[in-house]
Amino acid sequence: MRADLDLAAVLAALRRNAAAIDQLVADVTDAQARWKPAPDKWSILEVVTHLADEEVEDFRARVRSTLEQPEAEWTPIDPPGWAVQRRYNEGSLPEQLARFTTERATSMAWLGSLKLADWMLAHVHPKWGPFQAGDLLTAWVGHDHIHIRQLNRLHREYLVEVVSGFSAGYAGAW
Repeated sequence: MRADLDLAAVLAALRRNAAAIDQLVADVTDAQARWKPAPDKWSILEVVTHLADEEVEDFRARVRSTLEQPEAEWTPIDPPGWAVQRRYNEGSLPEQLARFTTERATSMAWLGSLKLADWMLAHVHPKWGPFQAGDLLTAWVGHDHIHIRQLNRLHREYLVEVVSGFSAGYAGAW
């Protein structure tokens, strides 16, 4: 089976997603940035910090590794553990958003330089099996979408929390 990857379309999606994330957290107060709907759920600040870390330590690193040395072991990651160990919810939303934005720009410049990349190259993970570089790139965009949805949900849940006595039910089911 032949697979084609439209790098320009993927780059456009990553750019749009970064802009959407920026807009979703613009003008969020510190209180809202740190608010969590439940102790085991993430805050807006934690989501943005996670996105910044994933930009560097997961997606960009793993795509690069798969393209340059597909047989090399990936550096282990632990996103849920990082949130606790790195104290995500104690950071600064403006600083973490700036870090995400800077790292995304670095990723975009690097990805844009890959004119002849072989997106079919695969890393074989001992637990999950083969991951083609194109799979990782596609998952990168999908990961953004998951967290854009999560940020939207956090906005809605925070609204419901702060307007006690009123209902958002008329807006429709979530």
